[in-house]
Amino acid sequence: MSAAGLLGMVGTLFTDQRPAGEASGDYTVSVRDIPDLDHLPFRIGGFGGFLCVAALLVFAAVWRRHVSQRYDWSIGASIVSFGAVAAAGTLTLAYGWKGALGNYLHGAIEEGTYDDAGLYTYYVMNDFSPFIAALPLAVALGGIAWMGLREGLVTRGPAVLAGLVCLLAFVAVAATGVPGLPFVALPGFVLVGSWLSLSRSRIVKEDLS
Repeated sequence: MSAAGLLGMVGTLFTDQRPAGEASGDYTVSVRDIPDLDHLPFRIGGFGGFLCVAALLVFAAVWRRHVSQRYDWSIGASIVSFGAVAAAGTLTLAYGWKGALGNYLHGAIEEGTYDDAGLYTYYVMNDFSPFIAALPLAVALGGIAWMGLREGLVTRGPAVLAGLVCLLAFVAVAATGVPGLPFVALPGFVLVGSWLSLSRSRIVKEDLS
C-alpha cells in the first residue's frame, strides 16, 4: 500500500513539469511553450506511474486474499479492493499520456512524430489527469476509515487519518472546483499504509496469528 502511494507520488508529484511562465497567475500556456519542456521528467514519471499501477494491483490481490475473503461481511474491505483496482485503471491512462510526452517531446526517442500542436494536446491531457485519477484511492481510504470507525477491524489512529484524507479530497474539490485535488490520497496511502502495518489492527494481528 505504502509502496503504491510512494510510486504514485513519483509519477504524479515529483516529476510534474510546467512551463516556467505558469508560475505567474496570469500566464496562458500555449503551443509556444512545448519546445521548452524537458522530456526526461515525463519519461520517468510515466514509468514510475506504471510501477504504481503494478503495485496497486498486487496490493489489491493481497488485500483480497488476506482481508476481503477473511472478513467477507466487511463493506469497508470491499471498498478498499474496488478503489485500488479502479485507481489502477484510471492511473494507467494518466501515466500512459505522461509517458507519451516523454517519448514524443523534443529530444526524446520519437521526436518529430507529432508537431508542437499535437504535443500540446498531449500536454493538456496530462495536465491534471494523474491528479484526478487518484480519486479512487481517496475512496479506498474512506473504506479503511469505515473499517476502523464502524467495523472494528482497524485501530482508531490510521482509521481517523484515512478518513481525514478522504474527507479533505472531497471537501477541497467542492470548495475550490479544482478536480485534481484528490492527489492528496497518494501521500495518504503512504502514511496510512505505514501506520496500518505497524498498528494492532485486527486485520494485522489475525493475519500474523
